[in-house]
This record gives sequence, structure tokens and C-alpha cells, in this order.
Amino acid sequence: MKTLNYIDLFAGAGGLSEGFSKQGFNPIAHVEMNKLACDTLKTRVAFHYLKENNKLDIYYKYLKEEISRDEFWNSVPKSEINSVINSEISKTTINGIFDQINGLAKNKKIDLIIGGPPCQAYSIVGRARDPKNMEDDPRNFLYKLYVRFLEEYNPKMFVFENVPGILSAKNGEHFEKIKKALTKAGYNFDFKILNANNFGVLQNRKRVILIGWKENLKFEYPTFATKENKYKILNDLFSDLPSLQNGQGSLGLVNYKKETTEYLKKTAIRNCIDFTTQHIARPNNQNDLEIYRIAIEEWNRGKRLDYATLPKHLIKHKNITSFTNRFQVVDGGGCCHTVVAHIAMDGHYYIHPDKKQNRSITVREAARIQSFPDDFYFEGGRTAAFKQIGNAVPPLMANGIAKKILEML
Repeated sequence: MKTLNYIDLFAGAGGLSEGFSKQGFNPIAHVEMNKLACDTLKTRVAFHYLKENNKLDIYYKYLKEEISRDEFWNSVPKSEINSVINSEISKTTINGIFDQINGLAKNKKIDLIIGGPPCQAYSIVGRARDPKNMEDDPRNFLYKLYVRFLEEYNPKMFVFENVPGILSAKNGEHFEKIKKALTKAGYNFDFKILNANNFGVLQNRKRVILIGWKENLKFEYPTFATKENKYKILNDLFSDLPSLQNGQGSLGLVNYKKETTEYLKKTAIRNCIDFTTQHIARPNNQNDLEIYRIAIEEWNRGKRLDYATLPKHLIKHKNITSFTNRFQVVDGGGCCHTVVAHIAMDGHYYIHPDKKQNRSITVREAARIQSFPDDFYFEGGRTAAFKQIGNAVPPLMANGIAKKILEML
């Protein structure tokens, strides 16, 4: 029986929630403003319900396009689908969201709140691109609404996730305000910068994970073991997926080309089905493909491509003094650099390391780098899927955090 209930705020596609569900926590509600991310959450909520009730064949029929999405969603109780609340969290909407959650909770105690406000306002890259250093960005103050949920539901614990830039935004002033607000709400807490790579994710992705508990609980910040990640992108993560050229692939069913790997089994990324979906590469023009070839050659010589050093006929951007690393190859012999939402705009920052394929990574490859299981389906098409993946907390990292929270509670 699931006895620990949680709410996921600013839920995105549900990467953080996926880890907590895997550890047996019960989601009362997911709150997310993006419609397509909410569709993904509804599909995943339906998946978990069907899995618990031994009816996963219905989900597989949906993935194989044998039934429509409406038929699929209608195969689970309406309350499951309605647990995904498609709403911006704001001063004007928050009381309505409370009413919806209370209707879903049916007097159940909320034990935990998880989530992290959108991080663009705190990201160092975002601040560098904004002439006002993002100081006027309203997202700087979404933490106040997060705290309102703590005050309303009084959970035993919370997990607040964000980018490391939150610590330095406005010379640390924003983070000090966040800490004061959490203390005032009646919580003790601590935070650390954790790297997803230490949780078995094949990606160097650092995030501030702030964990809090009610003042009357004698807790300390959990200790997370640092594990050596011996696995590699090309051999262990990508090797069973069909080779593609740019513009090839399918959003629908894709068969594996070979047996699974030790890493894919150990992490359950390639899980209980004999196919996956959304192994689709975006199309590229000849100019970009020529740059990709050069970038891979440079990478194989141990160097990152500097955009300003390209042959003149390939340079299409006027700016050749900043962001000159805009074309980057994924490290096939190790871990990927951080996957971000910009992957939805173009794939230049995530070039596949195999020169024969000469393309940017597919939706499924990006999802695997983020440690999403192969049966996880992202709604909304290729661009929307990339954005959802780039914004997500890696489920494998979330699972490691959830395991410690479960031990504490």
C-alpha cells in the first residue's frame, strides 16, 4: 500500500516524480503550466495506474497506435487524469489550485512536496543573455508560491530543486530570501550541489537539491554515496538503437537492433518491453552537416570546436566572439555534458559522436541521457519532447533522492 503522499509543483514532464513513484510514494497531484508537458504527465499517470492493475497491455496498444490517446486515457479512472492540474502557479490561481488538490486528496495527509520553480531566471547563461541580468524576471519570486504550498499543507518534508546559479543570483540575495521564507514557514533544511553522474546518470548535470523537514523532526541532510560511473554513452547507452541519418526515424514504434547492455539493465532504462518509441532525428541543412563533420573530427583529436575557427563559408552567425562553443559533440567515450531545454531549438549542442551517422541526437537518445526509461512517452511531437526532456530532473537521480527521503520518513 502506498502510504506516503506527495504533490509535485512545477512538475514539467515528471522526471522528479518518476523517481518518487518508483520508490512507492503516492502522487496526489502534479501542477504544471505547460499543456504538452501536462499531456505527458497524464500519459505517465495512466501508465502507472495500469501497471499497478496488471493492465499494461492497454498502454502498449497506445504506443503501437492501435488505440487513440482518448481511448487510452479513458481506460483509467477520471480521477487519475484529473490529478494533473494544468495551471500556472500565481497569486491569482493558487487558491483555485488548493481547492483542486483538496478535492483530489480527500482528507489524505500530504507528507511531502517536491519540485523546483522554472530555473531560467537563476541560470548563469540566462543572466548573461539578459541586459538586466534577469533581476526583473517574475520567475525570481516563484519560491514564495512554493512556500505558500508548504504553509497550506504542512508536509513533513520537501525537496526543492534548482540550478546552481540560484546560489549566486543577485550576489546571493535571492537565495538568502528563499532560506528566510522556508525558516519562517517552520522548516529546517540544508542543501548541496549534487551531480546526476553520481547517481548513475550518463551526464554531468549539477543541481542544487535543497531538502527540508519540519522543525520538530530530528533529521539531517542525507548522505549520498559517490559512485564511480564506468559506463560510456556509445557502448552502453546508445549501442542497441538503430543507426540513423539526419531527418530519419519515427515518433512511433522502433525495434532494438541488438540485445540490451549491462548498464541499460542495471538502470532499467531499457525495461519491460521489446521496443521503444521516439527515436527520431531532426533534419539538418548541408551547412550544418559539414560543421558537424568538422566538430566530430576535432573532438576525436581531443578538442572542442571553436565556431570562430570554421572556414568562412560555413560561418552564418555574426557573433563570433561569444558562445563560440555552440557546436558540441556528445562524449561517446564517457558522459554527456548537461542537457538543457535549448535542445528543442536546434541540436547543434548535442552532436552524435558517430561520424557515420553525422546528426544531432534523437529524442530517445536525449531521454536516455536523462535516464528516462524506454517506455516513457513524451506527448506533443519532437520539439515539445526535446523541451520537456531538457527541463527535467533525471529520474535516476530522483530515484536516489527519493530512496533517502523514504528512509527518513
